[in-house]
Amino acid sequence: MLQKTFALLCFALLTGCATGNYVVLLESPDGTTGAVVIEDAQGQTRLDRKHQGAVIGSRGFGSGPFEVGNLRIARDFSAALAAQPALPQRFQLYFRIGSAELTEESEQAIEDAFETIRQRGPSAVSVIGHTDTLSGQRWNEQLGLIRAKAVAEMLRKRHIEVIDLRVSSHGERNLLIKTPDGVSEPRNRRVEISVR
Repeated sequence: MLQKTFALLCFALLTGCATGNYVVLLESPDGTTGAVVIEDAQGQTRLDRKHQGAVIGSRGFGSGPFEVGNLRIARDFSAALAAQPALPQRFQLYFRIGSAELTEESEQAIEDAFETIRQRGPSAVSVIGHTDTLSGQRWNEQLGLIRAKAVAEMLRKRHIEVIDLRVSSHGERNLLIKTPDGVSEPRNRRVEISVR
């Protein structure tokens, strides 16, 4: 999976290259680099370090990988880099026990989350409610949905444009902190917002 991601990234960068036919391996958002193998009729070149490039096509292929500096990347691939979609983002908001009332910290965090969504422009947003295991499964499913709907309503009231808004509940399924039934765990009383 990681190698496919980088192969696609290199291909996308290749299409934006105005000064020659080469690809360059960039760092992923999690700080890893992975590896890709570039292959054509003249042979193969493996890229496995950040900012490592390879010439493709008949001229210069097979000369091996070379280092590509930040200035050259900015010059040659600026259009392709600017065209990349924003990476998905996730936010977690926490709630007071048995209610759809945000904790004090989450009241501040929700404003930051909404501002990020506003700045991204129209996005697909998923809002999933979760609970701890303190109450029964049926009530927890409903409470998770009440929490998710409350967050979605706050989003709507701020007139933030979204392409798709999905609201659901996992109740006490998918616990962040695994606990037995009947346990009050504040980190499980949450809503996850995913923005794509």
